[in-house]
Amino acid sequence: MSTSLSENVAKTSRLHEITYWGIRSSVGVIFIAYGLQKFDPVWRDLLVGFGLPPELQIPIALAETIGGIALIVGVLTRITGAIFSIILVDAIFHIRWEKGFFIAKGGWDYDLALLAMVLFIIVAGSGSLSISSRLKRIPNFLQ
Repeated sequence: MSTSLSENVAKTSRLHEITYWGIRSSVGVIFIAYGLQKFDPVWRDLLVGFGLPPELQIPIALAETIGGIALIVGVLTRITGAIFSIILVDAIFHIRWEKGFFIAKGGWDYDLALLAMVLFIIVAGSGSLSISSRLKRIPNFLQ
C-alpha cells in the first residue's frame, strides 16, 4: 500500500500551511494580548519611562491589537509584519538592550525570537490558510 508522490507532496504542503498558520496565529495572539494590556492607563506612564511620548499609547495599543487579529485571519500580513518588526526593533534597542540578552533579567531574547517569526511572516506572506488567499484582486505586497 503505497502513496503516490503527488499525494505525499499534497500532504506535506498542507502540513506546511497549517504550521505556518500556527506561527502566524501565535504571533497574532501574543500581540493581541500585549496590545490589550496597553489600553490600561498605567501603560501611559511606562511609555514616558521608556522615553516615548504618552500620546503613542492608543496608536501602539491599536496597532498591536488590530495587527494581531490581521495576522490570525491572514490579511495585510506583510504590512502588519513590517509594523511589528519596527515595534520589536525599537523594543530591543531602546527598552531592553542595556538589560542584556536574557528575558529573566529584562533582556531582549524573547523580542529577538518574535522578530525572527515576524520577518518570516513578511517573507512568506499570508499563505493559503488566509482571507487574502481567497481574494482574487489583492496585490502580493498586501498579502
